[in-house]
This record gives sequence, C-alpha cells and structure tokens, in this order.
Amino acid sequence: MTTTTRIAPSVAFDQADEQFMQQAMALAEQGLFSTDPNPRVGCVLVKHGQIIGSGAHRRAGEAHAEVHALHQAGSQARGAHAYVTLEPCCHQGRTGPCASALIEAGISAVTYALDDADPKVTGAGASMLRDAGIEVRSGLLASQAQYLNRGFFSRHQRARPWVRLKLAISLDGKIAAADGSSQWITGSQARADNQYWRARASAIMTGSGTLLTDDPRLNVRLPVGAGPEPAVEPAADTAMRQPLRVVLSSAYRLNVHAKMLQLPGPILVIGCTDPQPAMAAHTQAVQIARVAAAQSSPGVDLAQAMRLLASLQVNELQVECGPTLAGSLMAAGLVDELLIYQADCLLGERGRSMLDLPGLNNIKQRLQLPAPQQRQFGRDRRLLYTLTHL
Repeated sequence: MTTTTRIAPSVAFDQADEQFMQQAMALAEQGLFSTDPNPRVGCVLVKHGQIIGSGAHRRAGEAHAEVHALHQAGSQARGAHAYVTLEPCCHQGRTGPCASALIEAGISAVTYALDDADPKVTGAGASMLRDAGIEVRSGLLASQAQYLNRGFFSRHQRARPWVRLKLAISLDGKIAAADGSSQWITGSQARADNQYWRARASAIMTGSGTLLTDDPRLNVRLPVGAGPEPAVEPAADTAMRQPLRVVLSSAYRLNVHAKMLQLPGPILVIGCTDPQPAMAAHTQAVQIARVAAAQSSPGVDLAQAMRLLASLQVNELQVECGPTLAGSLMAAGLVDELLIYQADCLLGERGRSMLDLPGLNNIKQRLQLPAPQQRQFGRDRRLLYTLTHL
C-alpha cells in the first residue's frame, strides 16, 4: 500500500529558505534515538537573515522543538520567521500546543516541511496559525522530513510500523553454515553499524527459531554516537533508550534462560494459540499477546501482528530473524527496507539461505529490487534497499 502526504506544490522557496530548513533538519536528527513514539522535529527562528533561536524535540513528554527555539530567542522572537520540519501541533497532549506558543510569541511567518500524520493535527495546526494572521508555507524539503520520520508516518497512515529486515550474509547468500553457526559472518565494523539501526528502532523482532538457536540479546550495545553511521550526535543529556524486544512464537516458546531475559527492558511474545501462563511467571518483563493464526502458512498472522505493534506505538520495527520468517515477511509485502551486510566469504550449498521464498519457479517470477544505497565497512558491504515510498 502506497500513501501520500499532502504538500503545497505551488509555493516557491529560495536558497536561504532551504538552508534554514536544512539546519532545522539537522536539529531534528538529534532526536533520532530518543523521541519515540513522537516524530523527530527541529526548529530554527530567523530574524533579519540570522538565526536567533533553535531547538529539537528530544524525548516524548518533554518540550517540542518550537518551544525550545522560542525559549532561546526570548523577546527577539516577535516578528521572526519559524522554520519547522513538521507542522506545528495544535492539541494538548503531554505538552501544550506549539501553534499557540508561536502565536503568543508574535511569530510573523512559519515554513514547515510537511503536514503532521497525526489525525489530531493534520492541517489544523496550519489553520490555527493562518487564523492568527501568520503567513504559513509548507512543502519545503518534505521528502527529507518524511523519510526521517518514516516510521511515524507509516504507523499513522498504514496502521503498521515501518519494517526494516536486517540480514548478514555471505557472498553466496547464506546466513549460517551447514551446522547453523553464524557468529560472525561479518566483521566488527559492520556489526557496530547495525547497532545504529537498532538504536533508532522502536522495537527489534525475531522468531522463536532464531531465539532458541542463536540466543540473541536484541539490545543496543553501543553508546549512541559511537558507531560509524550517525552524522549528528544527539544532545549530551539524551539517555539511551532500549527498544522493545519482540518474539514471534505461535506456541509461545521461550527459553527461560535466554540472554535477553537477563537484560532490563520489556519483552513482548506474540503467538496465536492459548498462552501458557507458566511462561510469564519466569520473568516479570515478558508480556504476552495473541493474534490470529496465518491462514496460508504455519505461524501468526503477520499483518495482524503488525497492526498490534502499531497500536503499541511502534514506529520503526527492525527484524533480525531466520529465513522462514524473513521469507514470509517479504512474500506478504511487509518489508519496507532491506538492510543487508554482505561479507566476502563463501559458506557453500549446504549453508542456510537468507530467505525462504516458495513459489518462485522461473525467472519471470523473480522479485526485482530497486538500486541500493551502498557503503563499505572494512571488508563488508552494506546494501540498503528501500522497497516502499510513503
């Protein structure tokens, strides 16, 4: 399913407008690892061509980007032009409405990238500003702002998270040797890079087979900003957020001695049979949820599992799993990004394939992927395929 966001196409922006919005976008990236389930938003206030205030949203429940920028600008904010990466909110949540704060501060113009995906806000924030006599423009760097918050938009527009499937493979497309061993196919630099992707995810999901075979921890193990990927580090006072860990297990199979159970943070097990109360008694951290069983294959109904995660405010979901679940997600059209780390080694024909995709019997049935973004990490290659455009 492809969705679109309303953007004003007729507004003309100049180079200065774009530069100020780029600076707001860089501020928004400071919340990459910490704003969940809220969007990542940045704001700069400009007067006489100079930035007089700037801010970023850092954590859910704390002040939004516009409020930080207004506080920094103080009385200079009157008559200033605000550049915001998302439509200012107009509803009372855990914080007050930003549109009201901008009006009260005497802002004369607001340029924002694109409409908020939250139905409580969409278009209403802009209307509030216009009704107060403020000039409002939208559509500047909209695609960039949407991609930064692709999980937030996916959750609101499609009622499911943005799903990123991560695989580490050999040159011949294997995720493990014939005996099931897979540590480590890739080198330390590639593994460190994956910690960045984990850190930005709302949740990390695996299947019960991978949990029982590999005993993964599924947590973020590097300080944010220490990996090779982030171009902008978050604010120094932003604490590490551990994503929700999700296990798909139709019969709620869980090794009570699993490494992940020894770590802090919530764990959700999603199944499709009668839950076993005894399993939850082993740890208070485990939550249990039941969805329907899949009709055409063993296991849970994946689409329903995704809707459940969206209802739990999961924006971005990173999946690290075996070939069966990976293939099922691909076949169901539930993978939005394919993140592959490829090592220059060979594991042979008896190695475990990266995906189980039944029903592809001839070349005409192949799944054609778009051109990937590529990056080298030591001797390993990262391939990032974007399969969905919101």
